[in-house]
Amino acid sequence: MIPYHWQYLPLLMQILAAFGLGAGMVLASWFIGRHRNSAVKLAAYECGIVAVGDARARFSVRFYMVAMLFILFDVEAVFMMPWAVIYRKLPEITGSRFFGFWEMIVYLGFVAVGLYYIVRKGILDWSMDKADL
Repeated sequence: MIPYHWQYLPLLMQILAAFGLGAGMVLASWFIGRHRNSAVKLAAYECGIVAVGDARARFSVRFYMVAMLFILFDVEAVFMMPWAVIYRKLPEITGSRFFGFWEMIVYLGFVAVGLYYIVRKGILDWSMDKADL
């Protein structure tokens, strides 16, 4: 019988190989590559557009709200994945034929209520004036 900790040896070897390969590539590019810095190389590059203005410009609160809502709904989608994977086994696990189904209906109901709330509050409406913030 193999000791319990030795079962993780292949995983540890794979992690070390991945980090070693990454570090080897970075070090090889450092030693092999040219290091001639010029004004063009040191300039900020953004989609081929010459940078104009200050990088510390103010953004609307709506931008951050939409970003947080994206993360929120993305996480909710991640919570639905394990449920979808074990959906056919849920009657064996819970002992009830429709428990898992109704559980997800309630969950999606909460998500729908949250989506209805943010739509009614106008968070996703980008056409409003800045004075309405």
